[in-house]
Amino acid sequence: MPTPAHPATPTAQHRNPLHGLTLEAIVTALVAHYGWPGLGERIALRCFTHEPSVQSSLKFLRKTPWAREKVESLYLFMLREQRRSP
Repeated sequence: MPTPAHPATPTAQHRNPLHGLTLEAIVTALVAHYGWPGLGERIALRCFTHEPSVQSSLKFLRKTPWAREKVESLYLFMLREQRRSP
C-alpha cells in the first residue's frame, strides 16, 4: 500500500485544485474570467494576444512547459481571488 506522501496516491491529490482538470478547462475558465485581452495582459504570450483561440493556445501550451506553468499559476491565483471575494 502506498504511503500518503507518495504523489500518485489519491490522498496526496485531493487538495490539488488542478487535479482532474484539463488544460482546456483551465484556459476556458481564464478566458471566461479575464477575457482574451486581460489574459494577454497578465501572461504576455502571442497565443493570447494575436488572433487568440482556445485551440491555438492549447497547441502552444502543450508544447511549452514554462508557459503552461504560468497559465496554471494564474488559474490558482484566480481561484484564490474568487474565494476571497464575497
